[in-house]
Amino acid sequence: MREVVKETGYIESYDGTKIYFESRGEGPTIVMAYGIGCLMNHWRHQAKYFSQNYRTVLFDYRGHHMSERPALLENLNVHAIAKDLKALCDHLKIEKASFWGHSFGAQVLLRTYDNNPELFENLVFINGFATNPLKGMYGLDLDPIFRNVKKGYETLPETISTLWKLSVDNPITNRLMGLAGGFNLSLTSFKDIQVYTKGVASIDFDVFTYIFESMINYNATAVLEEVKVPTLIIGGAKDSVTPLSFQREFHQKIKGSKLQIIPYGSHCSQLDMPDLVNLRIEKFLSEIAYR
Repeated sequence: MREVVKETGYIESYDGTKIYFESRGEGPTIVMAYGIGCLMNHWRHQAKYFSQNYRTVLFDYRGHHMSERPALLENLNVHAIAKDLKALCDHLKIEKASFWGHSFGAQVLLRTYDNNPELFENLVFINGFATNPLKGMYGLDLDPIFRNVKKGYETLPETISTLWKLSVDNPITNRLMGLAGGFNLSLTSFKDIQVYTKGVASIDFDVFTYIFESMINYNATAVLEEVKVPTLIIGGAKDSVTPLSFQREFHQKIKGSKLQIIPYGSHCSQLDMPDLVNLRIEKFLSEIAYR
């Protein structure tokens, strides 16, 4: 395995918010967008593998980890993140790229595609969704629960913020996340689950809430039918967070798209079975001569 050149830095987005990014390798560009509350670690297997022959670019969403939270909370939404992504592409002089989105990252890419389709050479979606994922999560409608939690925060912000950090960063939560379909405990490294829960705990509750509300209010279903680039859709057979019905909708609406179901895959199929996911994406890129 050859040595890969890594670049890190910040770009200043449209409203002055500084966005952190990492770029690895050389060659055709791949830009990866993770899920809400997630980390670059969710793409670690893919970044390591594809950086051997491609330039891989990852970035932290505003209010997440190394990136700044904006001065105005109302600038915490999918539309702002799409502008951040465009600013990042401009900074790195990316004219066209392969864009990959996991979970909420699919919405980010669909919003970006709606604004700037000229940037997209192809698309890869992993366990993504175009509209409110709470309607269908675990076979239920969990939207009212979020609304009630948000009301609780508005009434008792300090109490809810403390409970938030305590509830997401403990060993019990790590196990529950796996059992709930977020990860496959038999396949994903437990360390990856711990990294995720600690990452979520590090995000301010108000930041998470604003972006989460934007996520459930944004509907990119119409954009799916406008996608005109080669697209691979990957779904986890055991994903209870975004069930396969979401992936089948993508496949149905995106003309000419390809659908791959990962057996035993959870909501984080790229961490559960990285070799299988990597090989399937590599095959897709080879078929469309993106190399």
